[in-house]
Amino acid sequence: MRIEQFPENVQPHLIPDVDGTLVYRCLGCENRFDISELLYTCPNCGEVLLLVDSAPERLKKISPELWRQIFDYRRMLNQASLRGIYRYHEFLGPVIPLNAVVYLGEGHTPMVEANERLQEMVGGRFLFKNDGQNPSASFKDRGMASALSYINFLVRSGKLSEVLAVCASTGDTSASAALYAAYLQPGVKSAVLLPHGKVTAQQLAQPLGSGAAVFEIPGVFDDCMKVVEALSERYNVALLNSKNAWRILGQESFSYEIAQDFEYEMQQKAVIVPIGNAGNITAVMNGFLKFFDVGITEHLPKIVGVQSTHANPVYKYYLEPDVERRRFVPVQVRPSVAQAAMIGNPVSMPRVIELVEAYNRKAGQKSVFVVEVEEQAIMDWELIANRNGHIACTQGGESLAGLVEAIGQGIIDRDDLVVVDATAHALKFAGFQEMYFEDKFPPEFEIVPRESLKNAPELVQAPGVDVFPTPNTPLEGEAFHRFVGETAKTIADRLNLKAR
Repeated sequence: MRIEQFPENVQPHLIPDVDGTLVYRCLGCENRFDISELLYTCPNCGEVLLLVDSAPERLKKISPELWRQIFDYRRMLNQASLRGIYRYHEFLGPVIPLNAVVYLGEGHTPMVEANERLQEMVGGRFLFKNDGQNPSASFKDRGMASALSYINFLVRSGKLSEVLAVCASTGDTSASAALYAAYLQPGVKSAVLLPHGKVTAQQLAQPLGSGAAVFEIPGVFDDCMKVVEALSERYNVALLNSKNAWRILGQESFSYEIAQDFEYEMQQKAVIVPIGNAGNITAVMNGFLKFFDVGITEHLPKIVGVQSTHANPVYKYYLEPDVERRRFVPVQVRPSVAQAAMIGNPVSMPRVIELVEAYNRKAGQKSVFVVEVEEQAIMDWELIANRNGHIACTQGGESLAGLVEAIGQGIIDRDDLVVVDATAHALKFAGFQEMYFEDKFPPEFEIVPRESLKNAPELVQAPGVDVFPTPNTPLEGEAFHRFVGETAKTIADRLNLKAR
């Protein structure tokens, strides 16, 4: 639609102006820093940063009802820069001009309600939000669209040149970073560090295909992260891990989309997300808080973070009920099928601690929870979900297993409508499915396949057929008709089909 076709009160707001002042706020010493240069930690105390609007009251000059209309009518615009996460420009990147926005099709991923059979198995009503339908097939594209749009703005304004973007990854971050950096060539190039042998073949293919420099490092993700941090401290590179506050900012769009798809009514709603480096749950909390503070939504949904027993530092932190006695202790991770969440020392833990306290306080009750699940449950529930029409990855299986656990603990009520985060596309983790079907999981994964969930192709060579076709020697005449008829009969017998 053309702008002049929209209601007159909405027209002036549909195309956002560059407005507001974002600053980095340190979660340790509370100092604030200008965003004209890329910062990842506080120059004074070394703590992580959050991007905050230094004049948030400007957002309240527009009524909640008008904000809802603005976002709803923007759905009908054909302007590329507003079709992705920057539909919520005023909340995500008000300092970024629209001509600097990088849009590759990210955001606004579908929420698909589980079928009745699966909901009965789980014990509650829920929907999958399929973030695997982002351009690089994971939720990481939300944060990369934000981080690379800001880098693009700095390059265009002459504040940066010849940028080398670097990241550590368990797979999805590297794929996303390499994709978005490739779009901005030649001004931006990328390098990614991966734990050797800990990334699926499908995920490894993505940064290689995008032309990134790919380095495999002995150890696990946490070791790669230390190397990347050293690079960002000593050399002129742009760090693209969730230590980068722009990444967290972009991922807030997940919350805004959920609110809009529920027509901004968040009462009796809950969101389940896996926790790895803790950037995602940080962003989800912060996004809902921003809409709540402005009045766009009148309620805060429950948020449940999920961790595997093989990588559970956040879960262990919140086991201590006494806030004063809580101490964060990193853990040594063990092999996990939820590879993206296999992180023992999450960078965003300080952000989580602050935002959980703020979220519960504003909700007026405990509304953020953390549960842990077994590796067996992660793999089983992923396969069960996909057998019921979904495309959940292993992290989606972790989220679904977390929902089952949360229902069992009474965290989720039967009246709650739940959004379950499937962070990536199932095909990225097809190797784990193959290991399950073939019963080839190494013992350290602690996964024993259930016979009812196994599946494998079956070669059909019908009895009574003497000659079979090959790619180079197709059958003809009677031999061909005999092959087709006997093969169809054999398959019908295996499937117990009744003749017409």
